[in-house]
Amino acid sequence: MLLVLAAVTQDINSDTTSLIPVRDTTARRLEILTLDEARDLLRLLQLIAAEGLDELSEGAEWFAREIAPRIPSEN
Repeated sequence: MLLVLAAVTQDINSDTTSLIPVRDTTARRLEILTLDEARDLLRLLQLIAAEGLDELSEGAEWFAREIAPRIPSEN
């Protein structure tokens, strides 16, 4: 009985750990944008947002609004 319980517990633990996503290195790279890169990205997003009213421009507008307060102004 204990042997079966140990095997089931081991399976549960290995399944649980497999559910934890591996850290995406892309996300890590985004954390280390320079200030100039962040400002360039914001300008690009604002330019795309101004292009029209399609799904891409709406997404760019949303991202621009989200990151703009996090980037110090150039002044």
